[in-house]
Amino acid sequence: MSATPNLPPDRWFEPFGVTDALIREVLATATQYGADDADIYFEHSTATSIMLADRKVSRAYTSVDLGAGVRVVVGDQVGYAYTEDLSRESLLRAAGTAAQIARGGRITKPVDASPAVLPDYYPIDRAWSDVAMDVRVPMLRKWEQAAFDADDRIQRVQAYLADGDKHMLLVRADGRRVADYRPMTRGSVSCIAVDGDAKEGGSYNVAARDSLSFYDEARQGRLVDEAVKRAVRALGAVAPPAGEMPVVLAAGSSGILLHEAIGHGMEADFNRKGISIYADKLGKRIAPSEVTIHDDGTVPHARGAINVDDEGEEVHDTVLVRNGILESYLHDRISARHYGVPTTGSGRRESFRHPILPRMRATYMQSGPHSPEEIIKTVKRGLYCESFSNGQVQIGAGDFAFYVREGRLIEDGKLTTPVKDVNLIGNGPDVLEAIEMVGNDMEIDEGGWTCGKDGQSVPVSQGMPTVKVGKLSVGGRA
Repeated sequence: MSATPNLPPDRWFEPFGVTDALIREVLATATQYGADDADIYFEHSTATSIMLADRKVSRAYTSVDLGAGVRVVVGDQVGYAYTEDLSRESLLRAAGTAAQIARGGRITKPVDASPAVLPDYYPIDRAWSDVAMDVRVPMLRKWEQAAFDADDRIQRVQAYLADGDKHMLLVRADGRRVADYRPMTRGSVSCIAVDGDAKEGGSYNVAARDSLSFYDEARQGRLVDEAVKRAVRALGAVAPPAGEMPVVLAAGSSGILLHEAIGHGMEADFNRKGISIYADKLGKRIAPSEVTIHDDGTVPHARGAINVDDEGEEVHDTVLVRNGILESYLHDRISARHYGVPTTGSGRRESFRHPILPRMRATYMQSGPHSPEEIIKTVKRGLYCESFSNGQVQIGAGDFAFYVREGRLIEDGKLTTPVKDVNLIGNGPDVLEAIEMVGNDMEIDEGGWTCGKDGQSVPVSQGMPTVKVGKLSVGGRA
């Protein structure tokens, strides 16, 4: 099925036999024993992925997925069942299963639903399902050749493009009905640079809820140039000394530390269950006054942007920390009801096979008063962290360890030698309290970040201004 038929989003699933009468019947079955909340989530998605390596297409595939999930909520008890078959029999069976799991005594009858009008934070000019392979492959070959041409030390290149279209329809028993079209794309280039006996790799990727026009000439050039630069610079990188020292986090991708070490602890389910270290910190100071942290689903074309959350709730900018004070958690409908507050539009799921969880969207720290140059000049001996790779975090305690993929030493207020094999080790709440300076250059990283939680993965964005942390443990070889 084309991604652009003559159907409004609210009627996308009608060709699959999903009628208003069937939706009413399924919701009636879901709420037959009573419910505080109930919904049906329909999803149809297509995804294409191509990899180019050694000047050949090494991998290419397209997948199609279709199904629906039925959720019934009674208090804190959630019944959830899904089906990949949209027939009446399968949908009613899923609804009956969810109702049995959540079985309660409150009688709630479904009401007629009318479609809601949504904002559009990711308008496109062309759906990915309408882009032919003979458009994608030449673009990848262009990236590959540009990387080889950029530096004689580049010996191997991989170019990768993934894209997809997702349509969703959610209907709640209380009459809320929303439909959304969600595009997504991610492009990456990886290089191997060789100089004598030294061999190092470097990569860069970009991602967005956008169409083919996202890959303009400037972005394609940056994608290749950054990958080559990182591979070549790594040839001369050294392992830094280990120990506690001032650390400056660069604008952009350093937001991964904010996301993992701090953001997860502000998701309301962890706090409702008493797992998060922030469970008793609402209204209290947890950071210096320069620190304000947002989680925003409305950043245009951001990978973590959503026009509506997966419970049908309005999405907006949520201030988690304002001037150092913890102001809000990230709520889905269950946690919002528990705390007696409005939902923040943070209920998300990986697919129709998964239940709702409070999740981050685009998490970032607001700009402060200092220039990056001013911040770096205050450090006599320390570490400048530019990009990160994998990390580990304990949600309860906030302890973390992150691998710094690219960075530099700071010596006498200047950036000097490139470094490699670096780990940052610390505690999220402690890092917040140890922030000494916040830069005026907040940047939402353009990379393809994916967040994992309870076996589910969802696309997210993150950002930071340049930030100085007074003291952090650095693990190196020496």
